[in-house]
Amino acid sequence: MTWAITIAAIVALLAFDFIFHVRKAHIPTLREAAVWSAIYVGIALLFGLVFLAYGDTQHTAEYYAGYVTEKALSVDNLFVFLIIIGAFKVPREDQQKVLLFGIVFALIARTAFILVGAAAINRFAWVFYLFGLILIWTAGKTLKGAVSDDEEESADNIVVRLASRVLHTTDKYDGDKLFTIENGRRVMTPMLLVMVAIGGTDILFALDSIPAIFGLTTEPYIVFTATAFSLMGLRQLYFLIDGLLDRLIYLSYGLSAILAFIGVKLILHALHENNLPFINDGDPVPVVEVGIGLSLTVIITILVITVTASLLSPRGRALSVIKNTEKLAAAYIALPEGASDAERKKINSRLAKQMKQMPRISEKHRNELIENEARFREQVRRAHGQHRDYLTSSGQEVLDDES
Repeated sequence: MTWAITIAAIVALLAFDFIFHVRKAHIPTLREAAVWSAIYVGIALLFGLVFLAYGDTQHTAEYYAGYVTEKALSVDNLFVFLIIIGAFKVPREDQQKVLLFGIVFALIARTAFILVGAAAINRFAWVFYLFGLILIWTAGKTLKGAVSDDEEESADNIVVRLASRVLHTTDKYDGDKLFTIENGRRVMTPMLLVMVAIGGTDILFALDSIPAIFGLTTEPYIVFTATAFSLMGLRQLYFLIDGLLDRLIYLSYGLSAILAFIGVKLILHALHENNLPFINDGDPVPVVEVGIGLSLTVIITILVITVTASLLSPRGRALSVIKNTEKLAAAYIALPEGASDAERKKINSRLAKQMKQMPRISEKHRNELIENEARFREQVRRAHGQHRDYLTSSGQEVLDDES
């Protein structure tokens, strides 16, 4: 009964999100994103108090530890969503539908992994060894990617390439439609391809996130609810911290440390419950186990240090300015001819504000973070040039801060 009520409530929240926010294509305002992000986080935090109301402090701590860990991993997912959405050039007003699909697919994929994982743990105690090794390997891979700054995640994965070859596709979007008519025949739009790409990455993320939360609790209901609530509100969070994502330059280091910590915790637990004949003759190994209180403290501490270091880092501030400048310049250039005066001035004003911060960036950071200086300058010049031409053609005075 508890499971049925919980699943019904989550489905109702997703349906509400689609009907009232996503069905009609639009770009969420900052206020809309902030309010609904706060609502979903509030619901998740209040849900944890249900366990506390029944005096179950152990499961309360496990839920919050799982929720914080999964939320941190979900924010990392947003980086990859950002790469995929950018690679496919998804129109800003249609990005909500792509993100909601990604959240729903992730929830389905992770639920399947939860059921399989719970059954495996109940039947085979050695699965803890496997989960621990997976997390330590993932931590190493995450750390390697952070050090090399190599974005391996790509929209051009094997599933997308296969779909592109087998199915008829077009390079043009037709609103948020998955299929359209081109030259008299039904073809697939990039909107469907981007959903395939995000669905594929969701499966890979499930391989990391589910072992991580099983390292904090083995109660399937807590694993499911912590995972589900960590995904709820991810769409709004995307628009809320879109510009902030670029500044979290040390997040990968923090997530690597968290995954490694949970991986070691799992292996210690596996040793404590050991029944493999080739380890200590099949008897439990007397090792120190990490309690849930210590786990929650370590996870929160790592995240606080990671986020604080990222936000205060000169490199993080420089990256934020450069990325925002590129995005705003590209956004202005992509404006249709019928764009309103207010929209043009808003984007140009924000671009001018970012450009005023460029002289504060050191030459070292400029060389590190700007891939192509000439292209970067040309893009900004084009955006300013288009705005000047618009003001001139509409008979408006061209001010210094508007050009």
